[in-house]
Amino acid sequence: MSDSKTPASPLHALEAHDEFIARHIGPREADIAKMLGTIGCESLDALMAETMPGSILDGQPLEMAPCDNEERVLEELREIADSNRLSHSMIGLGYHPTLVPPVILRNVLENPGWYTAYTPYQAEISQGRLEGMLNFQQMVMDLTGMELSNASLLDEATAAAEAMAMLKRVNRKSKSNRFLVDAACLPQTIDVVANRAVHLGLEIEICDDLESSLAEGDCFGLLIQYPGSDGGLRDLQPVIDRAHEQGALAAVACDLLSLALLKPPGEAGADVVVGSAQRFGVPMAYGGPHAAFLATREDYRRNVPGRIIGVSRDRHGAPALRMALQTREQHIRREKAMSNICTAQALLAVMAGFYGVWHGPDGIRKIARRIHRHACLIAEGLRSAGFELVHDAFFDTLSVRVDEPQRQALLHRAQQAGLNLRADQDGLIGISVNECTRKRHVSLLLELLTGEAVDVAELDARVDSDFQAIPAELRRTSDFMTHEVFGRYHSETEMLRYLKRLENKDLSLAHAMIPLGSCTMKLNATAEMIPVTWPEFAELHPFCPWDQARGYHTLIGQLEEMLGQLTGFAGISLQPNAGSQGEYAGLLTIKAFHASRGESHRTVCLIPSSAHGTNPASAQMVGMDIVVVGCDAKGNIDLDDLEAKIEKHRDNLAALMITYPSTHGVFEEDVVTICNKVRAAGGQVYLDGANMNALVGWSRVADFADVCHLNLHKTFCIPHGGGGPGIGPIGVREHLVQFLPGHVSGLLGPESGSNPAVAAAPWGSAGILPISWAYIRLMGRDGLRRATQVAILNANYIARRLSGHYDILYTGRNDRIAHECIIDLRPFKDATGISEEDVAKRLVDYGFHAPTMSWPVPGTLMIEPTESESLAELDRFIDALIQIRREIDKVGSGEWDAEDNPLKNAPHTIQELASDDWSHPYSREDAGWPVPSLRLGKFFASVARVDNVYGDRNLVCSCPPLEAYQEAS
Repeated sequence: MSDSKTPASPLHALEAHDEFIARHIGPREADIAKMLGTIGCESLDALMAETMPGSILDGQPLEMAPCDNEERVLEELREIADSNRLSHSMIGLGYHPTLVPPVILRNVLENPGWYTAYTPYQAEISQGRLEGMLNFQQMVMDLTGMELSNASLLDEATAAAEAMAMLKRVNRKSKSNRFLVDAACLPQTIDVVANRAVHLGLEIEICDDLESSLAEGDCFGLLIQYPGSDGGLRDLQPVIDRAHEQGALAAVACDLLSLALLKPPGEAGADVVVGSAQRFGVPMAYGGPHAAFLATREDYRRNVPGRIIGVSRDRHGAPALRMALQTREQHIRREKAMSNICTAQALLAVMAGFYGVWHGPDGIRKIARRIHRHACLIAEGLRSAGFELVHDAFFDTLSVRVDEPQRQALLHRAQQAGLNLRADQDGLIGISVNECTRKRHVSLLLELLTGEAVDVAELDARVDSDFQAIPAELRRTSDFMTHEVFGRYHSETEMLRYLKRLENKDLSLAHAMIPLGSCTMKLNATAEMIPVTWPEFAELHPFCPWDQARGYHTLIGQLEEMLGQLTGFAGISLQPNAGSQGEYAGLLTIKAFHASRGESHRTVCLIPSSAHGTNPASAQMVGMDIVVVGCDAKGNIDLDDLEAKIEKHRDNLAALMITYPSTHGVFEEDVVTICNKVRAAGGQVYLDGANMNALVGWSRVADFADVCHLNLHKTFCIPHGGGGPGIGPIGVREHLVQFLPGHVSGLLGPESGSNPAVAAAPWGSAGILPISWAYIRLMGRDGLRRATQVAILNANYIARRLSGHYDILYTGRNDRIAHECIIDLRPFKDATGISEEDVAKRLVDYGFHAPTMSWPVPGTLMIEPTESESLAELDRFIDALIQIRREIDKVGSGEWDAEDNPLKNAPHTIQELASDDWSHPYSREDAGWPVPSLRLGKFFASVARVDNVYGDRNLVCSCPPLEAYQEAS
């Protein structure tokens, strides 16, 4: 299984650590030989030579460690994790220790049935996670008092930036570019919002007094923190009313849990509410991943960034969930997209929603009341000892005024005792109480700060209300989470069954191959996933003292080095927490580089017509001018058009964004020439790394690109989690290193990049970095190269076997493809009326998720098998598509009715197949068991084909009553 030399001795062979490589890669050695024979190639090395251009092909072994086995890699990770030191963090700033209910930890976060599913574009096989995300939306709407919520965003800071951009879009009455930001906002939020504003041409003003700033001139909107980062509570109503009187709109960044006790922003007139659901049972994980949210008014529904889950109906009229308003997706709107966001935090949103289901409104209130009471106990103890509190009204956070040098001594004393407090500016100590704070923490903290033992029971007797520090006019009086789902599953038996029932509705990698082109749905090995939930990785606050996170810094440093070795880049930033954020961060490095050379006028970004939809959306977000470059009949960049566009825009050329291998699934032979032409004109080359699965170990992208983002949730095995989490780190060449993202916390160090942050946490979603670290260590230099070879082999095998049944739209040199291929279904629609959607839905009846549908070419399916699928599974998929082609021929010949046939009616549910009413002209067996292998095990869609048009015309994005499902069935 290795490209290295044969071991020198029998004992060496027995001790070799390459077992994991064979487990990750699906085809066996005999299968590989058979597949090579099918495609007419003598070896994997020969396949690479026939497929990849010689100008980028690197046949030399990687300069990195060899593979290791699972036992040793987990031991090594355990050693790294043990270097982290766990303390009780009371730092706050949007991150809080929380208790993950064990029933959710084991059955969702640690369950491949949940974490290996893909974005729910195919609604019929996604009803479980769609319901989980709908629960999340309903919970957010109820707590915030808003009419509509999306199904999650990347983090609170980027959600606030999205809110700012959204307010600018919807506030057509205001011509102002001025946006007011509350000085009490979280510092990382201010940093990210200010960064976004610069490139959108907006003017940011940080305000200590929002009402006074409103009086000073027009603005289109403002952002208020509720409660403030220093813990202070204010009445939102006056400032929001004043803003509305002046024609401005108001966004509120809130603590979601506090809204169980506080008057919700919606009741104060807020137009948009953002925040993080992290403290709803999602570990801090040194910064992420966590589910942020954006809630707003119903009138703004078509301007909401990210995804919205809506209620529609299926072919039989039964309620069915789906992603609403899908035409907003970036691959359709491109440079007109409202945002480049394409990765939500679905798995974490599902967890937070289930946390709400598990606890219900009474449980959430109880948690919030306990937190507030503990904060009141601390406040009472500090006041009694003579300390000055900045605010008398608060929810969970106290700001205590302490003079130097006493302040530093107290902070150090608390840290030595296992309590992390916040070292605020201006002589303040910040203390944030959380769900995990107990009486012992209160007692210890007060003793450390006052120097005297404290009787917590006596303090408790002096706190006469669970709402003591919340003024009456700011207390919540309205109900929330009244839907039946939040009151039904409070015994573990019922909750377990509910989670399992939803899981059973979804097709994941635990069921079958998910052949989505450009999405790389490969094995997420169990050994890679195990460390994610270790407390030493899961329970660290992202702003904890540096020496408490030594293990994380070791892991981060090693992963950056590994990614540098694989790509050739001099600098890596792990901060971007999605591929879209990687694009944004990468373009900002290019923009800063040009500015440093006095060439800020370079704003033109060349983007091929075949590019990912997020490419033009990202370029638009950083203020670049997008110029589209055409493609030729073979799907390659049109060199004549490229040269003409370069010449036309030579003086203003900023960058070329290119996906490689191309989105059409081929290695463009002229890629180096293309990149050199752009550089010669003064531009930089941004490579979209979505297709890195075809390059790892065989090409150093830094040899021909200046910047590249790497989707760790694709090539490097972080699971897709039903549509998120993701990580999109960027690599840059030496001249761009200084322009990588920095962070307001200073934790990145004095030599970090000079650009502002693009995400809330210094290292983005650090909690899932152990997955990619483990994957690279388990595969090693030889396994990574072999994985790329087999990914390309599997794709070419599929293309060869489907040839003659379907047209392969694009091929490269020697009639080879890269790691994915596009099959053309447009001739069938013209001849028979059968569309790509019909084929996609019919594949569900065969037990498969559909390939990527209608992108990048309408009327096609894009197939990517990855290296992890076995020959048996590849053949099962191929046989399904060949059988579907025969079914299309039956429709074309008139043997099957043009409208009432298995393809038009797919997918078929078990209820329909078992019904006494069967009026179709084809048999139940043709419908549900079209090939004999399905009798061994059959996945059924839980709903029939969903009516998307009906759902968009009758938009409902809240939980329907449970009786609706019962009545329909």
